[in-house]
Amino acid sequence: MKYYKPTTPARRHASTVEAPKSKINHPKFLIEGTLKKTGRSNGRVTIRHRGGGEKKLYRKIDFYQNKFDIPAKVKDIIYDPNRTAWIALIVYSDGEKRYILAPHKLKIGDIILSSSSKIKPKIGNRMPLADIPLDYPVHNIELEPGKGGKLVRGAGSAASILSFEDEFVIIKMPSGEKRKIRKNCLATIGEVSNPERKSIRWGKAGRLIHRGIRPRVRGKAMNPCDHPHGGGEGNTPIGMKHPKTPWGKPALGVKTRKKKKWTNKYIVERRKKKKKK
Repeated sequence: MKYYKPTTPARRHASTVEAPKSKINHPKFLIEGTLKKTGRSNGRVTIRHRGGGEKKLYRKIDFYQNKFDIPAKVKDIIYDPNRTAWIALIVYSDGEKRYILAPHKLKIGDIILSSSSKIKPKIGNRMPLADIPLDYPVHNIELEPGKGGKLVRGAGSAASILSFEDEFVIIKMPSGEKRKIRKNCLATIGEVSNPERKSIRWGKAGRLIHRGIRPRVRGKAMNPCDHPHGGGEGNTPIGMKHPKTPWGKPALGVKTRKKKKWTNKYIVERRKKKKKK
């Protein structure tokens, strides 16, 4: 972590994570331009509080890592503006180059391997869940075999294997949820890099603007035509029993997950609510 000197009120409590800097030239075929996400469609705001921000180039990440039994060497670990984790440039022994999510404690020069059978469970190796020992941290987990990693991809996150049941593995997610996943789904050993990110203190609104996050105005500070909480003289209450969204739907604490979602049958135990301090 890097802590700034208190030269201004905004800098006083601001901090950041020092990102790894590139040490080599990276292949251009793994980088492409992308449209800026402004939260608008045909001029109308479809996602509030989005817009602006720095220009970004998209790095093509290999979430599949399906090049089996061919060792790959880690050439570089760099910052990616499109995600919270660092990414690693790997070069396979046949010369092919790919970007992957960099696990925590992975170093330049390490050799990693992906396999559809049992291999040594060291950091960066990818293998089926059935071959990973209990309580090992894993990330970039597939939901369906061959569809690529979908779960546990954010900075500092990791899941752990609790037990094996028939053709399923029971996994504890970072949220605390316990769910079943098929044994032949692939996962990568280790936790995702950049675990210090959750400790960042942004310090001022300008840093969020650079990230494309616009100001969030309270509903009670608006006019009645703009929000159900709006109107009234001065700092008045919202004038209703429960808070609502700008479109009149219940907000704050209301479950939005579909009751008949097809993955519900794989959830063994729901995540627990955080206790209020």
